Amino acid sequence: MSSELIFETAEHTALREQARRFARTHIRPHAHAWDEAEEFPRELYRAAGEAGILGTSYPEELGGSGGDVSHVHAISEELVLEGHSVGAVVGIGSHGIALPPIVRVGTDAQKRKYVPPVLRGEKIAALAITEPGGGSDVASLATRAERDGDHYVVTGSKMFITSGCRADFVTTAVRTGGPGHGGVSLLVIESDTPGFQVSKRLKKTGWRASDTAEITFDRCRVPVANLIGEENQGFVPIMMNFATERIFLAGQCVAIAELCYRESIAYARERKAFGKPLSGFQVTRHKLADMATEIAAARGLLEACIARHLRGDNVTNLAAKAKNCATDMLMFVADEAVQIHGGYGYMRETLVERLWRDARLYPIGGGTREIMNELISKTEGY
Repeated sequence: MSSELIFETAEHTALREQARRFARTHIRPHAHAWDEAEEFPRELYRAAGEAGILGTSYPEELGGSGGDVSHVHAISEELVLEGHSVGAVVGIGSHGIALPPIVRVGTDAQKRKYVPPVLRGEKIAALAITEPGGGSDVASLATRAERDGDHYVVTGSKMFITSGCRADFVTTAVRTGGPGHGGVSLLVIESDTPGFQVSKRLKKTGWRASDTAEITFDRCRVPVANLIGEENQGFVPIMMNFATERIFLAGQCVAIAELCYRESIAYARERKAFGKPLSGFQVTRHKLADMATEIAAARGLLEACIARHLRGDNVTNLAAKAKNCATDMLMFVADEAVQIHGGYGYMRETLVERLWRDARLYPIGGGTREIMNELISKTEGY
């Protein structure tokens, strides 16, 4: 099955080849070891920056290489397919949700200060929205930022923050006003701020090579100059961020499923049972056919979502549908891949076992499947 979007250009093809080379050299040889160690070296960020992997879709004047969501998707897909480490790909890509609010509504000074070092791989950026008691309910976040002269005093905590353990700064949703979405603002909080603490490094089922943190803010004094956009106007850029994040998550699902499918074909052709390869049995061929069909369907919806996003349409509804479709598909494909591999599919040294664990996060992260259905129902008007 092709891993290319139907509307890809020569530029997309070149980016894919660039990502393949990087993944084969810098990620795949270490994928299993990093998953077992539950971390990857910080140097991978710099290597990715030097290879031009991090700057896609960002303005050239900020150190990026231009492009759009389709270009980011092309790179991300190849990194998964060739790197074999979802955790590492997610980790080096955490800036993809941390920087866009700064680029969209930040000041020129904020953009110059925070964006170029991250795109060079010199700094690590994370996004902090979710809280221990809040989950997907952004409008109810409780982390408080009280104005005190030319600073905000921030108190609260964030949970499940990708790259939070070693981020140099965190784009953070805080409450500066009253209850509801109207009181939410965005602040850049640097990790060396007194009172900023990684209170816990979280141990996960999948995505194990990426670091995930619980972060506590104990009366952190953050300059008002670090306010992104206007006070109490942070909810809209957060929601804008979610739409593209869900496109990227759907794209990762398709890539992981494609990798499961490829591994399953190779194993079915190689593994023999009762005197013939597994692919010689109709039940195995039909499993593979179902996997291919589900992947193609999810890919088609993803392509439609990307195309409409590039056209400038509001894709809140379609991105939610694409994410749910892709996550359901991935859960099915990853499970079938393990089943085809039999006992080997349950062993930690087997790639599909790792991908099966990685898959379980997608119906939860970036907005749960249930939240996606609620968004769909609201925008459909019922």
